[in-house]
Amino acid sequence: MEKLEKIQWDKQLSVDIKEIDDLQQKMFALFNALVDLEERGAETKECANMIAEIHDYSRYFFSREEDYMRKDNYPDLNFHKKEHRQFVKMTISCRRQVSEDRENFSYALIKTMRDWLFDHILTYDLLYVPFLRINRYIKEVKI
Repeated sequence: MEKLEKIQWDKQLSVDIKEIDDLQQKMFALFNALVDLEERGAETKECANMIAEIHDYSRYFFSREEDYMRKDNYPDLNFHKKEHRQFVKMTISCRRQVSEDRENFSYALIKTMRDWLFDHILTYDLLYVPFLRINRYIKEVKI
C-alpha cells in the first residue's frame, strides 16, 4: 500500500459536545502519530506501544461519550457500546499482531483502524447528535 496521508479533524464530524469533539481530535492525532511511525520505520516496541496508547485512549474517549448518552437516556446506548467494544478488541488484536511481527505494522493496518473510527463517527455518533440537542433544549426550556 502506498503512503497513507495524515488526517485532519473536520467540523462536519462534530457531535456538538466540545469535550467529545476534543477527544475525537486527539484520537486523530494519535492515528497521525502511527503514520509517522510507519514513515520512519519505527521499531516493533514503539509501534505496539502506540497502538496500546490508542487502545487506552479509546476506552477513555468511548466511556466519556457513553456518559453523555447515559445521562440523556439515549435509547441505542447498548448498541453503541457494542460498537465501541469492537474497536477496543480490534486494537488488542492489532497490538498483538504487531508485537509478534513488525511486518504486521503497515499503512493498511493503520487505515483499517482509522476507517473504523471514521465510519463509526459518521454512521453512529452523528445519529445521537439530534437526540442530545433535543434533550438539551428541553432542559433549557424547563428552567
